[in-house]
Amino acid sequence: MKKSVRILALTLALLLTFTMAACGKAPASSSSSAATSGTGEATKELTITLITMDSMDEHWLKVKKGAEDAAAELGNIKLNFDAPQTKVDATVQAQLVENAITNKSDAIMLAPLDKEALKPAVEKAKEAGIPVILIDSAVNTESYDAFFSTNNAAAAELAADKLAELVGKKGQIAIINAQAGSATTMTREKAFTDKIAKDYPDMQVVGIQYSDGDKQKALNYTTDFMTKFPDIVGFYATNEGATVGCANAVDQAGKSDSIQIVGFDFSDDTKALIEKGAVKASMVQNPYVMGNEGLKAAAKLAKGETIEPKDVDTGVTVATKENLAEIK
Repeated sequence: MKKSVRILALTLALLLTFTMAACGKAPASSSSSAATSGTGEATKELTITLITMDSMDEHWLKVKKGAEDAAAELGNIKLNFDAPQTKVDATVQAQLVENAITNKSDAIMLAPLDKEALKPAVEKAKEAGIPVILIDSAVNTESYDAFFSTNNAAAAELAADKLAELVGKKGQIAIINAQAGSATTMTREKAFTDKIAKDYPDMQVVGIQYSDGDKQKALNYTTDFMTKFPDIVGFYATNEGATVGCANAVDQAGKSDSIQIVGFDFSDDTKALIEKGAVKASMVQNPYVMGNEGLKAAAKLAKGETIEPKDVDTGVTVATKENLAEIK
């Protein structure tokens, strides 16, 4: 009997020991959305908002793709993408920035439609302690943390030289611009016209029209110019929509041999128009780099790190039929 009691006591003791060990032991694996730092502490997921001029142009979709790839590479980043329905809704775009502030984004990447209209929203974000990274176009304020863009003045001067070469440095030309309030396209216009006035006195800019980057508007304005100025020899277009619309008008009129077009940006449509000779050259930016490097900068700034230099030139390439296969 005593022996049985001793065995029972020993069994209970062993069971108690195993139970205590099991309670104190962590599970072998667990699922969690939070990443961990090198010290084993959970790190906060960053929310970064990307707001572009629209969500249709290939240019902005390349910016988005660059940002998405950077977010996937870095990990633990939630990327929110938004844009106005049309390229003329600067007020709507400003509201999208306000929404990002209200929703406490850790950083905001913004391609502003209008350098003045977006100024209050950008300054409000900075006042709220949210880093602002400008993409492609500027705002009339110093309240931003980084700016990734093409050197638009240099690219426009290059476009002027190319168009002058194509038209023999003489004749009537016109400009199909995009947004009248965009710092980017206005810089492309002014640098181009200044270069023509300075270096090519026998070339005359007979007019400028603003298409808002809309291909149909650009086509209509180009057709009007060809009707009003039958001796016109060239066009300069300042973005993808303007370039495609302008080139389609010239191509449909059967004047691709006599009227030269130098444009901006690169898309499947632009590529096809270069291949058929309707566009002779296009200034190709690096929107993927803008989005990719812009998001990496946003992540650093959100963590309290600094960015140097503040303004980054992402470069430009002149796409022609000769080097088309090399352009991505």
